[in-house]
Amino acid sequence: MKLWTLATLSTALLLILSGCGAKATPKKEAPVDDTLPVVTLTKNGTIVDVNSIALEWQAVSDPRVEGVYIYRAELDGANKKDGADEYYDTVSNRFSTHYLDTNIKPNSRYSYYFKTFSANAESRKSQATTITSLPPMESVAWIHAVTGMPRSAKVLWRPHANEKVKAYIVQRKTLENDKWEDVATVYGRLNAEYIDKDLKDKFTYTYRVRTLTHDNLISNPSQEITIVTKSLPKEVMQITASTTLPKKIKLSWDYSAADDFLTFRVYRSVSVNGTYSMLADTKEMSYVDSIDEDGKEYFYRVSVFDKDKLESITAHNSVMGKTLVKPSAPSISEAKIVDGRVKLSWISLDSRVKNFVVQKKHKKSIFESKVTEIENIKSNEFFDSDIQNGESYLYRVFSVDANGIKSEPSIEVQMKIQDVMVNKASVPLDVNRAVPQPPKVTEDVKVNEPVVEEVIVPLQDFN
Repeated sequence: MKLWTLATLSTALLLILSGCGAKATPKKEAPVDDTLPVVTLTKNGTIVDVNSIALEWQAVSDPRVEGVYIYRAELDGANKKDGADEYYDTVSNRFSTHYLDTNIKPNSRYSYYFKTFSANAESRKSQATTITSLPPMESVAWIHAVTGMPRSAKVLWRPHANEKVKAYIVQRKTLENDKWEDVATVYGRLNAEYIDKDLKDKFTYTYRVRTLTHDNLISNPSQEITIVTKSLPKEVMQITASTTLPKKIKLSWDYSAADDFLTFRVYRSVSVNGTYSMLADTKEMSYVDSIDEDGKEYFYRVSVFDKDKLESITAHNSVMGKTLVKPSAPSISEAKIVDGRVKLSWISLDSRVKNFVVQKKHKKSIFESKVTEIENIKSNEFFDSDIQNGESYLYRVFSVDANGIKSEPSIEVQMKIQDVMVNKASVPLDVNRAVPQPPKVTEDVKVNEPVVEEVIVPLQDFN
């Protein structure tokens, strides 16, 4: 060992002093000088590693020698030369006694011999020596994986016993891509785990580990292990949505909750294939969507989240819900002046209707009008005595159901009061009386035969 150390230091010093001149190479048909010394390896003249071979020979003292030619032949693999002579490298200083070959494959055989050379000649060949490089270091002896994790995998191994190990190279492949790829380098000989993230759901991965030494030697691969990531929660398939509830849509669904169930998430869209926005999270198997609009239609999906925040697929099952539509508008069948009053009659065939609203509009001028609504009319007709000669009034009727939902308006009729004996002595109007009776006329009041003008004018604009 002392010889190796001293020789190495001497070689390094001489290389520094010799500068960076051009390297000599063997000349074609160079004469052989039998008087030139022949290279002889020392007793322990070879040191072998996985990816390098060191050679040591006895010092050459002949001043004619300028250096040493090194010949190498690969005896294994595709580059095998069947023992043919092949120049490999030159040591350009006769004082050098060492050579390090780093272009070595693990567990491979190489043959070396040497020639000294002078300015005009070469020595005889040295005795050839065959050297086999070391096999790669074995990887970790034990490896394990934790399967069923959400979108991740945990790989464990026992730390390597060799203190030369500085890191572990984690490799991965899949059934889709059978080529190994490096996914991580875990530094520190005593580190013993790696967690692989951002993986696919319910997907199979295979892992193995190689060790990396401080001199950048990579070991054989370890045993292979296979894991399967956690699958998504089971989908919600049976979803129902109401279409007859006022101002709301009620969703209900069936689901057999797993042990790791966390919550349901409700989504809503205006179209079946549109963009669904998150509406609510709930642990119940129903949800009520309050909507301040009649006959409003939405599409819904429900997903499941587990405790690992994995969400089930929702695109396979959408359901349409709708708020209760407005009742049908009544149809005005009659509008005329009777006994000094306006009489409106209408027809309604909607069984949902419970009462009616009459909307009256009095146009006092081009810029001024008064709108009055008479509510909770139980019958299908209405009498209005609050009228004046020379004025015009517009009427329309709405249906109202038990939920207070008001229909669209009926057609609008216009009543123009002309030369009508308006009776101002009427009692307050009872809108629930089927046929209101006109007030009695006293003997002191002279009743002229009224001239009645009956006008029914449907209008399109009530503004």
